[in-house]
Amino acid sequence: MQNKTVSAGVILIGDELLSGRTQDTNLVTIARWLEPLGVQIGEARIVADDAKIISSAVRRFSDQFDYVFTTGGIGPTHDDITADCIASAFGLGISERADAIDALLERYEVSELNTARRRMARIPDGASLIKNPVSQAPGFQTKNVFTLAGVPSIMRGMLPDIEHRIEGGAKVFSRTVTAAGIGEGDAAAQLAEIEKNHVDVSIGSYPFFNAELRGVNFVARGRDEAVLEAAERALKDMVSHLGG
Repeated sequence: MQNKTVSAGVILIGDELLSGRTQDTNLVTIARWLEPLGVQIGEARIVADDAKIISSAVRRFSDQFDYVFTTGGIGPTHDDITADCIASAFGLGISERADAIDALLERYEVSELNTARRRMARIPDGASLIKNPVSQAPGFQTKNVFTLAGVPSIMRGMLPDIEHRIEGGAKVFSRTVTAAGIGEGDAAAQLAEIEKNHVDVSIGSYPFFNAELRGVNFVARGRDEAVLEAAERALKDMVSHLGG
């Protein structure tokens, strides 16, 4: 097993996300997809359809993380500026690509490829295409940045063509212990002691409430399954003593 930590940053692009008109689901999809590959998301950011902001965010994330995922802004409309921003971030040219046009022709007739739709074939110089089996308009990889569609079903369809490009690190395993009828405060002191005794395990507590029940989910995460199992046993003992 590799011991190194492989990190990723996610940039979610779109005014509609910031306005609240659209609720993002892409972040959780990407996070869950990356977890078994041994890649941990270190930061996620939502940005407006602003060229300077997007380019600046891409440059910083590319320097800071092993991999970067952007979603949104690669459609046919005037405010779909992500491709140009990626090119600008790396000082690259951008132009219509024949292989991207070929991908679009799997969906459209030649007569249907108007100026707007041809915008989806504009790719930064040197980037490699990411297949889109849902709507055919390709995403692309520029250096360590994967540029994907914003529509969740289309974004998910692009992920299989990325998996072979990811060199993951040590997988992070998790264990969940549920305690019913108690609150976070009831467990605070004992939880601190468990964390102190299991330094290679991170432990989070997540309360839940409904009309009939309250409780806490304790989630332990770590790379060493033996150490993680020891922490899980300690959590179960704690819950048993608390009567949860």
